[in-house]
Amino acid sequence: MAPAWRRLGFYVSFLKSQLNGGPDLISGGRSVIPGCARGIYSATGKWTREYTLQTRKDVEKWWHQRIKEQASTVSEADKSKPKFYVLSMFPYPSGKLHMGHVRVYTISDTIARFQKMRGMQVINPMGWDAFGLPAENAAIERNLHPESWTQSNIKHMREQLDRLGLCFSWDREITTCSPDYYKWTQHLFVKLYEAGLAYQKEALVNWDPVDQTVLANEQVDEHGCSWRSGAKVEQKYLRQWFIKTTAYAKAMQDALADLPEWYGIKGMQAHWIGDCVGCHLDFTLKVDGQVTGEKLTAYTATPEAIYGTSHVAISPSHRLLHGHSCLKETFRKALVPGQDCLTPVMAVNMLTQQEAPVVILAKADLEGSLDSKIGIPSTSPEDASLAQTLGLPYSEVIETLPDGTERLCSSAEFTGMNRQDAFLALTQKARRKRVGGHVTSDKLKDWLVSRQRYWGTPIPMVHCPACGPVPVPLQGLPVTLPHITSFTGKGGSPLATASDWVNCACPRCRGAAKRETDTMDTFVDSAWYYFRYTDPQNAHSPFSAALADYWMPVDLYIGGKEHAVMHLFYARFFSHFCHDQKMVTHREPFRKLLAQGLIKGQTFRLPYGPYLQREEVDLTGPVPVHAKTKEPLEVTWEKMSKSKHNGVDPQEVVERYGIDTIRLYILFAAPPEKDVLWDAKSDALPGVLRWQQRLWALVTRFIEARASGAAPEPPLLSREDRAAARRLWEHKNSVISEVTACFTDDFSLNAAISQLMGLSSALLQASPRVVLHSPEFEDALCALMVMAAPMAPHITSELWAGLAQVPRKLCAHYAWDAGVLLQAWPAVDPQFLQEPDVVEMAVLINNKACGKVPVPQRVARDQDKVHELILQSELGVRLLQGRSIKKAFLSPRTALINFLVQD
Repeated sequence: MAPAWRRLGFYVSFLKSQLNGGPDLISGGRSVIPGCARGIYSATGKWTREYTLQTRKDVEKWWHQRIKEQASTVSEADKSKPKFYVLSMFPYPSGKLHMGHVRVYTISDTIARFQKMRGMQVINPMGWDAFGLPAENAAIERNLHPESWTQSNIKHMREQLDRLGLCFSWDREITTCSPDYYKWTQHLFVKLYEAGLAYQKEALVNWDPVDQTVLANEQVDEHGCSWRSGAKVEQKYLRQWFIKTTAYAKAMQDALADLPEWYGIKGMQAHWIGDCVGCHLDFTLKVDGQVTGEKLTAYTATPEAIYGTSHVAISPSHRLLHGHSCLKETFRKALVPGQDCLTPVMAVNMLTQQEAPVVILAKADLEGSLDSKIGIPSTSPEDASLAQTLGLPYSEVIETLPDGTERLCSSAEFTGMNRQDAFLALTQKARRKRVGGHVTSDKLKDWLVSRQRYWGTPIPMVHCPACGPVPVPLQGLPVTLPHITSFTGKGGSPLATASDWVNCACPRCRGAAKRETDTMDTFVDSAWYYFRYTDPQNAHSPFSAALADYWMPVDLYIGGKEHAVMHLFYARFFSHFCHDQKMVTHREPFRKLLAQGLIKGQTFRLPYGPYLQREEVDLTGPVPVHAKTKEPLEVTWEKMSKSKHNGVDPQEVVERYGIDTIRLYILFAAPPEKDVLWDAKSDALPGVLRWQQRLWALVTRFIEARASGAAPEPPLLSREDRAAARRLWEHKNSVISEVTACFTDDFSLNAAISQLMGLSSALLQASPRVVLHSPEFEDALCALMVMAAPMAPHITSELWAGLAQVPRKLCAHYAWDAGVLLQAWPAVDPQFLQEPDVVEMAVLINNKACGKVPVPQRVARDQDKVHELILQSELGVRLLQGRSIKKAFLSPRTALINFLVQD
């Protein structure tokens, strides 16, 4: 094998110079190589004291590709390593990254690097949520095909991600508009259909009467008009495809209890699902004893009492009165507005075969989001009153025993059961017969997945006059999109214009049939992508069960709060479904969720006026005013957008400050779940710039000390020096413990940076003798660089290269022939764990440091006890006795308490 230095090209210049007598590591603080431009040590073999913008650029230019090459491809062969799957929500390829992208991907990149350094086998994949309305709109506006527009945007955004130094597992890249991907989206849809969980029914859509097309909600303006034609949008009933997400409502609600807290997201999921206390049951409809072919699904909160049904109620806005039902006129004739109306239509319960009349209720809205419900007088006084008013017969099916227990009577095979057992038995029987019975809430609706658009996954169904809807056989997938150039979709989906594609043979009878021309909601594409990342090249199935079981569940899922309800719900639904299909072992797809906050920019506008561009704003005075009129402006912080003129181009920011500075700013400005107010004048940006300069100064000082000619000799340290070194050792171990917890527990990376800043300050205060002779200083400095590396990989790689070449090192446990990102994450020294549980609590008075007081570790997080101990200490007696303490703040992360006192 080649020697280590030959495998690491960044040491070549140093070793060449050593053959000629060794490098001059320090040369007046700057590189002085004849004929060479000033540069960094890795490129020149000369160390520079100055850390300027040019230094940052040189460092990042040199290390950018080298760091990429260090991120080796992950192989599933090494099962000896524990795995870590970090996933950031993939972007829509709009063609341009925004600062929200930079934030989420910086967080995932940082945590992925950390977990690799801990010895984990890590994947941090990236892909593209590439179907959808924006690309189709762009195609119409620019006379382009959506595919060419999308692919060019993907190319550009991937280059942007690369320029930001983000190291994704690109060998796992997926694109949802690729037939290799959407073949398996269609496969899963067919599986849902075969399981009775995908179905078609009439539903309301937005209809443009001019363009004769269906519009998504986003295409209807605030005045209810079409974005394209300007026409007033109409509500129209069309047959739409649904996925029966209500089938898993109870399982998904119950599973939330076993998940760790998700920063309030679990509560949002629970609220979205609702209280799962009842179920829907299916009915066929009859008129004058004749079966009509129409079906009706209605909800009841007490399915165990179903044999006591008196009627089935529908709202006046129900599709049976407004859609294309053959019973529409029958219902309309029976309707008297403002009254509860008995109709001649009978509903036959498909489970019990009992008949009950359909009633149109006077009130427009039922409970939750319902438009139909089963009337059971035994369990509802409201239903009993309606039945008595309309003279409807019914049976009492619940009797109360002397001990208060309720049981069923007059309920066929369920008679004699208590209500709880009857509920379970009846709903199980209904599910087995596929006539409803899935326990759900009265507010959750099934997922409408039909979209009358071109740029989406084709729904793999064929409509046959003889066979009805027939799924495309799995061997016939993918059903690929035809290449069309007109996307106006007059009369319905744009796919309907491709007659050669629409007309096909029925897969079952081989007769003439037509393809489904609706495409799927893009949320379907993103509801299972985390599975595909585990096995992205699989040509035989969506993913291998063995690989999915190895990588799943996702250890950390990172994304915006705006996706914390619908997307997360749909993704959880697909995972539960795949589990029941024996495709994967785990039910829940995500172990921990980090919903990061927004990056907001400052906006300026005149009262009730449009948003102003920065050049229209005068910022020279105490308050912003309009540059022309000098009128005061409304100033707010809002999500960055072009329309509000408050966006920031990530590339411009990188050019100005450097990659590492932006990474550190994003991580340090706020905890990940909080919003960041983007303001380059804030303390955060100068703070991280100063910290990088301190890191550079620390390494420079160490290199100078070791290059001075004096050999490090720990025995030469005085008692005071040894005590100082001991404090550094304790500080280092405390920081390792705290920073590791920040990365693994609550992902408060801002607190991690604060800890490292504190360690940097302690090292800067060390005496020259401690710097030269102390193993503790050297070890703490090296640990600092290793812990900072996931957050600032470029500067720490350069600093590590400098440290690696320092002669006569005292710490042999680092892999000095490898880069900093390939080092093992520092561990707390075992001896430190055996030390007395005492921490040095820093005491501030009115924000000014006044000293430290030792307090027991077990009470270091208890503000009242720390407060009391400080007041009893010598420092407290001297500085706080007799003064009025307004408030005391105990830091949640660092050993620090701040007393605000009134003099």
